Amino acid sequence: MEIQDLIIYQRTIEKREAENVDFPEALLPELAAFLSQKGIGKLYCHQAEMFELGMEQKHIVITTSTASGKTLSFLLPVLQEILANPLARAIFIYPTKALASDQYRAIRPYLEYFGENRVSAGVYDGDTPVNERSRIRKSANIILTNPEMLNSAFLPNHSKFGFDFIFSNLKFVVIDELHTYRGAFGSHLANVFRRLRRVCRYYNASPQYLCSSATIANPVELAEEICGQQFIQIDKDGSPAAQRRYVLVQPPKMVGADKQYIGQVQTTVIAAELIPELVENEHSFIAFAKSRKNVEVVLKESRDKLETEHFFGASLTDKISGYRGGYTPLERKEIESKMITGALWGLVSTNALELGIDIGKIDTTVLVGYPGTRASFWQQTGRAGRSGKECTNYLILDNLPFDQYIAINPDWLFENSCENAVIDKNNLLIQLAHIRAAAAEIPLTLDDISLFPDLGETIPVLIRANELTNMNGKFAWTGNIFPAGDFSLRNIDKARYKLINQENNKEITEMDEMQAFREIHNGAIYLHDGVQYQVLKLDLESKTAVAIPINGNYYTMPGSLTNIRIINGSKMKDYQRLSVVFGDVNVNEMVLMYKKLQFHNHQNLGFEQLEQPLAKDYDTESTWLKIPDNVVNVYRRLLQRSQNGQLIRNNHFEGLCYAIKNVAMMVTMTEREDIGVAMSNNAIEIGENLGDAVYLFIYDKYIGGLGYGEKVFDLTAPIFENAIKMVSGCQCEDGCAACIGDYKLDKAMILWGLRNFLEEIKAPKGIKLVEYTPSVFIEKPFQFNELQEKWKAFGAYMLEKGDPFAAFLSTVPEVEVCDRVLTLVLHHDFYRDWIMEKTNKHSLINMITFYTKAPAEIELKIRIDPIDDARSDVKNKLQKRYENLVE
Repeated sequence: MEIQDLIIYQRTIEKREAENVDFPEALLPELAAFLSQKGIGKLYCHQAEMFELGMEQKHIVITTSTASGKTLSFLLPVLQEILANPLARAIFIYPTKALASDQYRAIRPYLEYFGENRVSAGVYDGDTPVNERSRIRKSANIILTNPEMLNSAFLPNHSKFGFDFIFSNLKFVVIDELHTYRGAFGSHLANVFRRLRRVCRYYNASPQYLCSSATIANPVELAEEICGQQFIQIDKDGSPAAQRRYVLVQPPKMVGADKQYIGQVQTTVIAAELIPELVENEHSFIAFAKSRKNVEVVLKESRDKLETEHFFGASLTDKISGYRGGYTPLERKEIESKMITGALWGLVSTNALELGIDIGKIDTTVLVGYPGTRASFWQQTGRAGRSGKECTNYLILDNLPFDQYIAINPDWLFENSCENAVIDKNNLLIQLAHIRAAAAEIPLTLDDISLFPDLGETIPVLIRANELTNMNGKFAWTGNIFPAGDFSLRNIDKARYKLINQENNKEITEMDEMQAFREIHNGAIYLHDGVQYQVLKLDLESKTAVAIPINGNYYTMPGSLTNIRIINGSKMKDYQRLSVVFGDVNVNEMVLMYKKLQFHNHQNLGFEQLEQPLAKDYDTESTWLKIPDNVVNVYRRLLQRSQNGQLIRNNHFEGLCYAIKNVAMMVTMTEREDIGVAMSNNAIEIGENLGDAVYLFIYDKYIGGLGYGEKVFDLTAPIFENAIKMVSGCQCEDGCAACIGDYKLDKAMILWGLRNFLEEIKAPKGIKLVEYTPSVFIEKPFQFNELQEKWKAFGAYMLEKGDPFAAFLSTVPEVEVCDRVLTLVLHHDFYRDWIMEKTNKHSLINMITFYTKAPAEIELKIRIDPIDDARSDVKNKLQKRYENLVE
């Protein structure tokens, strides 16, 4: 298999000359002298621009290319201030410990030149020894840290341990790799910075913000949302760039015995063919793989090939190494050193090297699959060519939607702007967590209304919870001692579930509740660090799942029932044939079963139904649209009933959702678990409610929403247009896992549905209807419409199953069923509100839906029969005895 035969596209970006300018007149002579000594006689134009704007106290975000000298850009104004004012302090924030340590090494020459008595610095993170922390707090002008330390150490202790001196003299806050702060992480950081502004205000400090970011569509918007200041962007790049060559490689197809397209040769196989060629020709390279397992697979197979006679013996195997999480810090530093000195020629790495850690001069990158965003693509390929020499960048396309879209539309990768980084700093749960932390740092005052828009609603709740008290117009914290430790900056949900390896009792990972329901339910296959684990049991009480390592040929995907209820729409517009609305929705997501999918070709190996449903109900934000009636009618006619009566086969609504979700992810920089795309439940109904509108929802999978749904509303046109391009351009003939999610669906029908969003066209003829192999389902033991007659038997069955609330249902004497409504007949009026409380009501509905063949969106009502005289007597006795007890 020759790599040259698999190349489907090449592009060359020509060399760019440097645009140099003289040192700014305001630059201190000693700084100019240091730069001259280091061989820097002039600055790039963007470096000089940032210095001059920095001297004007502007808040700046710089977005020039990788290896363009962004570090020097924000260092110069900081050093200028420190050399003139030795008391000045600057906090440099990095998303990872490794990057902070690497950047500290980059600024050490400045420290050595000017001396510790003039410029001092240090890395302050969880690994910093106690005595070093003390030194940094006392004397460091530049403190390199991460968001977690700012949240949990700096701000809560602002009046202790010397932090008060730091905040009193804080002149700069530098945020490197700004583009990494998106979603929940970025939303949390924006609230950390709200608290930072409060603390700075307390100490009469007003720091200047300097940010650097990879190329994204909205860097100024992101910087302003996170920092709460007005920003200026510097994007004119004055650095030189060597000629850069980009090569797209498409692995060959694989077909089954029936000549049905089932996927393509794995990207790791192609990478293991390419890397030995690079080693033989003495290229210096990084190969980026998307998982730790793939790193090890590519490394081993490449070394095996290097040991063959074709590649001159085994000695060259020592020229390549892996680099990923799981290696010790000492191992990683040794690998970095070997790359810098040339002892190693190449690395196979995860995205751990994407953020710019120094590993020497690279002339080639190999991306083993598209990394998910254009921002990451440019970051990874930007690791090559930093020395000014020509470089080549290979992208080996995976059998996934993004990759295959690029295969048919490579210009999208090179000619369009990067994705939008989205945050929502006003997410209610995130805001609440930081209001609590802020109150513990400094009592809340009227001024804080300008920082936290929901403060008025929050304070009364915290007072009732005995966490705040009113002190002369200020609200002081009276709750637990450390509210900043009650949450993680990288998620929202406070409920955390742990996955434990049963063989050694070690924790594998931790996740929020809905992710746990989807990924670590009983029977799930969980992939971590390249190892497959099968979940044996998920315990909802202890919020713990236990699993064992296995070697299997499949992975699992949850099968869920998502019921979405519209609360209200806040924005609406028309797009072609669609009416598009953005607003608030309620999502009730219930995981019922899971399907087994074979690795590489993603074929469905069958379903397994969970013994008990796992459900979560939450309010969030969504964009929704009404599906055209002609699409609904045609898709409904294609549906087939499965053995248990559920309408799940030939469900082309699912293919529609799959295509739209993948394109929505492309424009919002989201992961698969960040957004959901679902149909209203009436989409798959036949013979009832056919006049009701059928909606498609694109919603945030976070309580309260994080802004993804709103960004989808803003980008409606490119999402639907690119969905058509992705599906129509896939190399499969009739449909596959890459374009529509399931090769058993008909690609032509999905494409017709998408095109009908733009204009009404006739449905294609000769639609593929697949005969499905028998699947194993648990037959539901009761019909919903028979519950009135079989209620006692249903109650006994529920007691036997041991479900929550089964004991309660067995005490209900009778029920009434009418259409979709189940009415519980009870004797105590008090029970009405208790049962109809939101959580209890949804739990009961979910249980009844799970164990009965019920229509979509059943309703639960209560009817109270009058209490007889005997019960009244009990009530009177109870009241009298309680009064005597109180007396």
